[in-house]
Order: sequence, then C-alpha cells, then structure tokens
Amino acid sequence: MRFWLSLKRAGLPAHIGIIVIVLFAFAAVFAPWLAPYGESEVVDAVPWATPEESGTLLGLDQLGRDLYSRVLFGARNTIALAMGITILAFFMGMTAGFFAAVVGRWVDLLLSRLVDIIMAFPTLFFALIALSIFGTSIPVLVFVIATLDSTRVYRIARALAMDTNVMEYVEVARLRGEGLWWIMRREILPNTLTPLLAEFGLRFCFVFLFISSLSFLGIGIQPPAADWGAMVRENGVAITYGIFTPLVPAAAIATLTIAVNLVVDWFLRKTAGLREEY
Repeated sequence: MRFWLSLKRAGLPAHIGIIVIVLFAFAAVFAPWLAPYGESEVVDAVPWATPEESGTLLGLDQLGRDLYSRVLFGARNTIALAMGITILAFFMGMTAGFFAAVVGRWVDLLLSRLVDIIMAFPTLFFALIALSIFGTSIPVLVFVIATLDSTRVYRIARALAMDTNVMEYVEVARLRGEGLWWIMRREILPNTLTPLLAEFGLRFCFVFLFISSLSFLGIGIQPPAADWGAMVRENGVAITYGIFTPLVPAAAIATLTIAVNLVVDWFLRKTAGLREEY
C-alpha cells in the first residue's frame, strides 16, 4: 500500500517512464497476438515500401517484411534477453560480492583480483573476442554478457556488504551461530536491497544497449530473429534515400532507455528522501 501511495505521488517524469515501460512490456509479451504478420513473413517484394504503398502501419523493411510486426517481435526478443541477462548477472555478482565481503581474507582477495582482470579489458573488446571464439548462439551470448556485467555488480555488492557486515546486528547473528548463507540472505541482502534495485535498472539499460550494439555489429541476436539493433544495421542504407525505416527501431531503443532511467531516477530520489519538484 505504501509503495502504491508513493507511486501515486511520483512526479510526471516517473509516471511517463512507468507508462512507457508498461507499454513496451505489454508489446513484448503479446507480440504474437498484436503483430499482423509473422516475425519473418515477407509481405511484399518491394523493399522499404511506405505505409501507403504497402497498406501497413509503418511500412516494410529491406526484405519486404512488415516493420511494425518486426518491432513488436524485436521488443519480445531484445527485452526478454536483456532481462534474463541482467537477472543472471545480478545473481552472480551479488552472490560473489556478498560472499567476498562476509568471508574476507583470501576469498575476497582472489575474487577481487579476478574481477579486476576482467574489468581491465574494454567490455566491447572482450565480448567481441569471446563471441568470435565461442560463437554467437543465445546461450553463449547470455553467459558472456552476464559474466562481464556481473563484475560491475560485484564491486557495488561487495562495497555495500562490507559496510553492512560490520554492523552490530550482523555480529549478533554470528554470536547466535547463524551460518554464512543465512547472514547473507537475512541480514546483508535486506539492508542493501534499495541501492541494488536502483543499480538493477541501470544495469538493465546497459545490457539492453549492449545487446543492441552487438546486434548492430552483426554478432548479437542472429537473423531471422528480430532485434532492434540488427534492424537499424539492416535498414541503415535507407537513410541515404530519405526513408525513415531505420529510425523506428532506433527510436524504440532510445525511448525504452530513457523511460527506465526516469523510473530509476525517481526511485533514487525517493529512497534518498528528496522531494519531487514536478
């Protein structure tokens, strides 16, 4: 009840962000029922036909497929993959970070140095090498991006857990004889959840944009599956002819990213006790 009350009192930017996220989530979940054509169905042999010429809502892409249907299926593929990778990255990074902070000593030293080694390489460069070696299948894509992103989560989770680990209630739990996992689950996690939730939203944006970037480079989600980044690359030549087709998936990427950031910004202001000025 308190959450819904605070949500009702949120400013206009937060409301706009929430509405956009809900609309995109609805489109992703119900894409097969909302799309008038199949994900790879060719509607007409004429590439980049306008809505008036093709009788579709947004026109056709470079192969004559319905752009509106491709955008809907692209939302389903890209958002679902980004959410799955973010959840996996948080599970890996949070578990390792909490474990390093609570155990300390050589475990903390070993995990921290391993994370430093991974973070020493540029993320895109590391991903390009890994995907070139192991292929661009969905399981490989998920594991590579989740591993890279979990290093950022590890640093934040470890720092938060180290601050919480020295509190008196954690010491009391140790004196009661509580185990390591109980302390991590019942003492550390509840008291670090708020900043981690805000970080989850930001990490989702980074993963979402990273997947789109890889797809734009041709090593992300592979055809014929629809992906917004790949759709920008495939239809990029149309810009030289004054055709707006590649701007549609690009606008979808930008809109969702801005919406998530608006909600995260509201959440951070709320947890910090700052008043909304809208």
